[in-house]
Amino acid sequence: MEERLWPFIIWTIVGVVFIVMGIYDMKSKKAKPFGFWANAEVGPIEDVNAYNRALGKLWCVYGVLFVLIGLPLLILNEQNAGLIAIPMVGTMLISIGAMVFYTIGIDAKYRKKK
Repeated sequence: MEERLWPFIIWTIVGVVFIVMGIYDMKSKKAKPFGFWANAEVGPIEDVNAYNRALGKLWCVYGVLFVLIGLPLLILNEQNAGLIAIPMVGTMLISIGAMVFYTIGIDAKYRKKK
């Protein structure tokens, strides 16, 4: 039983890191917008605080969903090893969903219009 718990604990720690990052984004008073894409500059934003709150909420939801799709890791054994596909495919799907939501919902709403 204990050997099945470690993968889920590590998975949950990663999910909690996403949640903490989201809370930090939401509570930040910085005048600089946080980035979503790795190593990419954020374009000009109209309302930085609202943008950071929206991005923080996105990261919190992503973290919660990430932990939830890791639940099959608790019941993995030799007989149902195929359940590992749920966290793998689920991670891809929620990541793509987060990218789409950021691009269509957050970036489009808060980016300065020309």
